[in-house]
Amino acid sequence: MTRTTSITAVLSARIAAACVDGPFTLADGQVLDSYFDEFRLAGDPQLLHDVAKAMHALVPAGAEVLAGVELGGIPLVVALSAVTGLPGAFLRRMPKRYGSQQQIEGTQVEGRRVVLIDDVVRSGGQLLSMAHVLRVAGGHVSDALCILERPLGGRVLLDEHSIALGSLLHENDLPASPGAAS
Repeated sequence: MTRTTSITAVLSARIAAACVDGPFTLADGQVLDSYFDEFRLAGDPQLLHDVAKAMHALVPAGAEVLAGVELGGIPLVVALSAVTGLPGAFLRRMPKRYGSQQQIEGTQVEGRRVVLIDDVVRSGGQLLSMAHVLRVAGGHVSDALCILERPLGGRVLLDEHSIALGSLLHENDLPASPGAAS
């Protein structure tokens, strides 16, 4: 799976506007000088719709469920589900401690071909962890999609676990501007 060639310079620039300057600490403690702010994307209904339309071309044939990783993947799955007509599932990093006590919400994944969706892929560790959760639940996971791929080993890690990564943009596809390196 490769990223779509239908991304226009205008859409790339609009996505780059969701990249902001300022320190951002990753879960592993690494600090970035700038980052992709998924809330800016999710908070802009037209941009979210346009990104979902562009990502539609990346959804592999035979996909049956789109599964969004909290938090950045959730609005993407909702928008992509509306564009593709595929049902959505929503993944928590940890099972909910009250109420449903579920880690996977939304449509059932058991026995179905599930495509993982997230906003940014760096090392791939989060997607790999969520693929494991889906596989334990009986989902068939062989594909993952993201808006922005950073070259920090995620594609290689996922490939080692039989998960093909499709990305709308690579870090170097963003126009050179303050905050463009997320």
